[in-house]
Amino acid sequence: MKTFTMHSDPGHGWLEVSIQEARQALLDTSDFSQFSFMRGEKLYLEEDCDATLFIRCWEHHVGPVTITEKYSHYDHWIRALTRIKVDIFIDDEILF
Repeated sequence: MKTFTMHSDPGHGWLEVSIQEARQALLDTSDFSQFSFMRGEKLYLEEDCDATLFIRCWEHHVGPVTITEKYSHYDHWIRALTRIKVDIFIDDEILF
């Protein structure tokens, strides 16, 4: 059984996993939304969709999961990290 850490603050939560653990669950960073973050080899998967996807894939391909929780009463430092996907906006300027 593998234990993962769920970090949270009053507004949201993120599951901490490594890129290697995501690969073990047959997932890649491209499988996660722009609401998740990364730093180095660590991913912080938003609790609503990305963390659920990871846990389901891990349990299917690797084995059972337990979660420990770390709560911050203030905005969590994870919010300041780089997002896994950065929105790309295309300039729709029309030239005459």
